[in-house]
Amino acid sequence: MITSLVRDHRGVSACYYLDVPLEVTLARHASKADAAYLEHVTDAHLTSWYRELDLLPGGLETVIQADSTLRESVARIVRDTDPFAAAPARPARRRPSQGDARNPVLMSDPRVAAIPVRECGEPLVDVRDHGFRVDPRKQDPLGAHAHVREGVLARLQHARSLLPAGTDLLVIEGYRPLALQERYFTAYRDEPAVAHPDWEAEQLHHAAGRFVSPPEIAPHSAGAAVDVTLVDQDGHELDLGARVNASPEESDGACFTHAPNLGDQARYHRTLLLNAMDGAGFTNYGTEFWHFSAADRYDALMRREPYARYGPIELPQLCCPGTLVTRVLDS
Repeated sequence: MITSLVRDHRGVSACYYLDVPLEVTLARHASKADAAYLEHVTDAHLTSWYRELDLLPGGLETVIQADSTLRESVARIVRDTDPFAAAPARPARRRPSQGDARNPVLMSDPRVAAIPVRECGEPLVDVRDHGFRVDPRKQDPLGAHAHVREGVLARLQHARSLLPAGTDLLVIEGYRPLALQERYFTAYRDEPAVAHPDWEAEQLHHAAGRFVSPPEIAPHSAGAAVDVTLVDQDGHELDLGARVNASPEESDGACFTHAPNLGDQARYHRTLLLNAMDGAGFTNYGTEFWHFSAADRYDALMRREPYARYGPIELPQLCCPGTLVTRVLDS
């Protein structure tokens, strides 16, 4: 119940656990004046119900020790939850398996392609039907860019609930057809090919994989990935240190998720985004602060899962009024 309340609350949530030992619990219970209640609820009942340090998963609660007075406990909660205090965002977590800040595991890494896919068959859904803002910069005639898998939508809804009031997600791009992914990858691979004519095909493939996923394993083409940034309550984009889809060359490396060359405001906003998406079960791609995926090959590798649940999928097509059909491709 409590985790659901926190998930569904758009503002900042704070949970506290008063750590009272069993003997203190029994003594306080015995001090109650209601004799009928004491006869109905006995020490044996309390002992059977008691769970020592029964905390919710995920570090959700702050523990208040039993020796904290009522005045001290209230003062602490008021201080922690003061809406006018500028509380710093906690540092974004980074999984050790993702590599260091400047050299994350790339999509072109052979370990990503080696992850098998057990397609779960979830359909693509349009996030615009669920109240999400979608930026027009990647729009296409069929609205493919606004689609993600059902499970990805659920995670986006969870991530949204973890953001502070006055802050919202802006979806830039979700699903990307395979043909378009191929064009993106080829175009980006051609850039280092011109600058380094002596490079072998494998080197070019690896270099292009810093920024664009190879088509055969692309999370976007599986409906598993979404590019997002943050906006204020009026829909204006917040400063996250670089524009979405900026290349490493253009941004001087500021597109890297944990880039050191960020201003305080950009770092704060980026941390808000990373913590919300991580809290909702997404995996970030370390060369792109805006790119997150779930249940695809890259996410499976980062989480050490034996297989991915989302493989390449075709663009939804309306074959007759009211009927949405998708066809999963052989991975």
